[in-house]
Amino acid sequence: MTTAELTGTVYLVGAGPGDPDLLTVRAHRLLSQCDALVYDSLVPREVLDLVPECCELHFVGKRRGHHSVPQPSTNAVLVKLAARHRCIVRLKGGDPFLFGRGGEEAAHLVKHGVSVQVVPGVTAGIAALAYAGIPVTHRHAGSSVTFVTGHEEIDKRRPTVNWRSLATASDGLVIYMGLHNLPRIAAELEAGGLSAETPVAVIQQGTVAGQRCLKATLSDVAARTRSEGFASPSVIVVGDVVNEQVESCAPRPADVTMPIPF
Repeated sequence: MTTAELTGTVYLVGAGPGDPDLLTVRAHRLLSQCDALVYDSLVPREVLDLVPECCELHFVGKRRGHHSVPQPSTNAVLVKLAARHRCIVRLKGGDPFLFGRGGEEAAHLVKHGVSVQVVPGVTAGIAALAYAGIPVTHRHAGSSVTFVTGHEEIDKRRPTVNWRSLATASDGLVIYMGLHNLPRIAAELEAGGLSAETPVAVIQQGTVAGQRCLKATLSDVAARTRSEGFASPSVIVVGDVVNEQVESCAPRPADVTMPIPF
């Protein structure tokens, strides 16, 4: 396949964390006109309803405990679709360039001569907190925040997160995909200097029906999430901003249906 044969453009589009109302105007416009859609497991069916009836659909979701499509297979699908379609939307939960592998996909497409554009989306690390009434930063509680992945596996080609160094590196932490490793994360943060009484919030299914929020301390958050049956997807926020929660300002979670039920 030559570069000349690749006439389509792949748009790496952020779908936001689940509530369709959080789609950007540009994301909505691209969905309404795309010829092919490649989407993941955090995109609700109500968003899929926005695409034309003739749109070619490809599900490439990844979720713990379910069959996952390997990243190289997703890359290959995008290249093939670019040879057959004008507008291809690669729809990702949250933002494509924040723990969404959007950078990898963009590099792969450019390497294979495919035109690609990124369309930012609202990330769960901000929206899930907002839907629980918790500010990401606060003038009296935190002027800095670190976004970090808690989903570490042996085969990942990147350095292991140094939780002890992160413990006091910023006023707050927002941890994506960290529920499974929460006991170790909490222990490492304490070992790095965070007080056992540091407030923590865990927000499950942020912005969509079934959302719930648990507030605890660093010392007991792992045990409490286990005893109360918290599951992925969940976002964890660590820091004094948790105590600045204003529940009455939180939007109502959207009633949507996911491709893989939570």
